Amino acid sequence: MAYRSLGEFLAALESRGDLLRVRAAVSQDLEITELTQRSVRTDGPALLFENVKGASMPVATNVLGSTRRIALALGSESIEEPAEKISRLVRLKPPAGVLGAIRDLSGTLATLETLRSLGPKRVSKGPCQEVVEEKVDLSTIPILKCWPGDAGRTITFPVVITKDPESGEQHTGIYRLQQYGPDTLGMHFQVHRVGANNYRKWSARGERMEVAAVIGCDPATVFAGLAPVPEGISNLVFAGFLRGESLELTKAVGVDLEVPAQAEIVLEGYVGPTERKVEGPFGDHTGYYSAPEPFPVFHVTRITHREKPVYLSTVTGKPPTEDAILGKAVERVFLPVVRLVLPEIVDMNLPLEGLFINVAILSIGKSYPDHPRKVMHALWGLGQMMFTRYVVVVDHDVDVHDLREVLYRVGLQADPERDIEVVQGPVDQLSISNPVPLLGAKMGIDATRKRSEDGFPRPWPEEIRMDPSVAARMEALVQGDTLLRRLGGRKGS
Repeated sequence: MAYRSLGEFLAALESRGDLLRVRAAVSQDLEITELTQRSVRTDGPALLFENVKGASMPVATNVLGSTRRIALALGSESIEEPAEKISRLVRLKPPAGVLGAIRDLSGTLATLETLRSLGPKRVSKGPCQEVVEEKVDLSTIPILKCWPGDAGRTITFPVVITKDPESGEQHTGIYRLQQYGPDTLGMHFQVHRVGANNYRKWSARGERMEVAAVIGCDPATVFAGLAPVPEGISNLVFAGFLRGESLELTKAVGVDLEVPAQAEIVLEGYVGPTERKVEGPFGDHTGYYSAPEPFPVFHVTRITHREKPVYLSTVTGKPPTEDAILGKAVERVFLPVVRLVLPEIVDMNLPLEGLFINVAILSIGKSYPDHPRKVMHALWGLGQMMFTRYVVVVDHDVDVHDLREVLYRVGLQADPERDIEVVQGPVDQLSISNPVPLLGAKMGIDATRKRSEDGFPRPWPEEIRMDPSVAARMEALVQGDTLLRRLGGRKGS
């Protein structure tokens, strides 16, 4: 089912026993973070803090901090189901013959019609505007301070809506907002993001950019805000595609933007073309504090919200964290998009230990000499994958999610002189190891088996493998003998 609002989703979680109401009095400074991290580390429930000291509204955290809740948010039993939906969306293989052409055209038209029908639905007013506050005081919102060294309280999970001044198309993204005062926030637009590009266009005109920061959307809209949506498809249309139901939008009260009508809180305002202020430090997904840097200032001119809003927040830090788990879900759901460009990819793993974007492990069907290098460079040219610092390529039959197996292949099958590819290029703005901000080195490792056509000068040895018939007989013996069953199942080798 589609969840129209955060409240509907929280109610569904509670009915499943996957929401814990925290009634003890806790502070928005550090204490909510500590309890949230304890729940994330144990794959625990979403949390609803009902007694936040000095606050008039509850705080929800860890709402999307598990794959089961992410799947539920997308109306699925598992995250593989939305991946298959996206696969059908991006499948562009040429049809085979006339009958194939008719079949594929029919499927394509059906998909396009589905997208059209799931476009945003405009409504005159929504619950997000039940209360309109013309006098802005951000202290009425329980904005969290997550870590002791943070420069201040920070809105960590807003869906920030901006507009391209040339096309007029709205874009959504998740950008943190540090509180400076009662009506100003730091707008952490990283330079490679679409929101920052929209801002540069407005600044070049010498004009303000209007902004709406939405706190507490339905979970599919939040997911679409951080996802690598296929080019040419609006984030808001894609949210409807994920939900299987159109997203309701309503005109913001004081800015020329449309906002999710069922949202909890909306901050309306603008970012000036030249004004900057130092933002940070802030405890980030790297496990370190981000460096203080100047960023644009978001002037909040109006707050609208529900009569009884819920403040949605998340905590970033060293994995496991909610954002890392969300990143892992994005990897699985959007693998079909990567395969659209690189069909030779069998599977991909962006391990949590690699901070989601820093390390990529790919298995491929290797077809020709230096094929792994082609895949490395193509991946570095694919959207946000340009930030990947280490790319490991293994053969098609290697389980990329078994890190012991991957390290075995790297240590055994990669020669440091022949199989390492080092390149220079853009790196994530929050990366800490590159001496120059935004620029650094990236490395690829070819850990595939080598063949004579790869220019390998000696025969590649044969791997040790058990005779399949013996393995099958012994598996049957184990399953039929109570004592031998203690040996457990046998993983293929």
